[in-house]
Amino acid sequence: MAAVLWGSSTGLLIPRAAYRLSVPPEEPWRAVCPAGHPFAGVGDGWLGRARCADGDSYGPSTPVLAAVSAVACAVLAAATGARPELVVWLLLVPVGVLLAAVDFTVERLPDVVTLPLAVTTLGLLGVAGLLPGADGNGRAALFGSLVLGACYLVLFLINPTGFGFGDVKLALTVGAVTGWYGWDILLAGAFVGFLLHALYGLSLIVARRAGRKTAIPFGPFLIAGALAGVLLGSLAL
Repeated sequence: MAAVLWGSSTGLLIPRAAYRLSVPPEEPWRAVCPAGHPFAGVGDGWLGRARCADGDSYGPSTPVLAAVSAVACAVLAAATGARPELVVWLLLVPVGVLLAAVDFTVERLPDVVTLPLAVTTLGLLGVAGLLPGADGNGRAALFGSLVLGACYLVLFLINPTGFGFGDVKLALTVGAVTGWYGWDILLAGAFVGFLLHALYGLSLIVARRAGRKTAIPFGPFLIAGALAGVLLGSLAL
C-alpha cells in the first residue's frame, strides 16, 4: 500500500514538469502555460498538476501518469520485497515516467534530467550495495552503466537517425539498474527494450499511423526494459 501511495502521489507531481520540458532542443523550457500564466508553486513551479489558473488542463494526463507510477511502484515493491535497493527503484519510478512522457511527446530526453539521474542512480546503488540484505552489487551496476552506455553510443554513431544521444545518456542509468543484478539481467533488459520498441513500431505500421521510416522514440522502451530487468532480477533471487 505504501508503494502505491508513493507512486500515485509522485505521479501527480509529474505533469507540469513534463509539459515544461516537452520542447524541441533549440527552445528554452516553457515558462508559461498555454494561456500565458507564469508558473508558480512547488519546486519553483516545476511540480504539480498541469492546470491553468482558469481551470483548464494541459499537457499529459495527470490520472494516467499517476496510475502508471502507482502500478510500477506496486509491482516493484511486490517483486523486490524489503531490500535496500527497493528504495532506489521507488525513487527512480517518477523520473522514468517523466522522461517517457517527454520522449513520447517531443522525442527528446533532456540532459537536465538524464545526466543527474545517471550519477544519482550509481551513487544510490553504491550505498545500497553496502547495506545488509542487498541482493545486487554496486560495482556491477557501475560496469553495467559503462557497458550499456558504450553500446548505445556505438549504435548512435552507426545510426544517428534511429537513436538519439539522449538514449545514450539514459542507457547509463538503465545499465546501472539492470547491471546491479548481473550481466544476464542486463542483456535481458536490453532485449526486452528492443523487442517492445519493435512491436510498438510494427503496431503503428499495421494501424497505418506510421511508416517504415517514421521516427519512434526509444527512451520509453529503454525504461520498460529496465523495469523488466529489475523484475526478472528480483524474482530470480
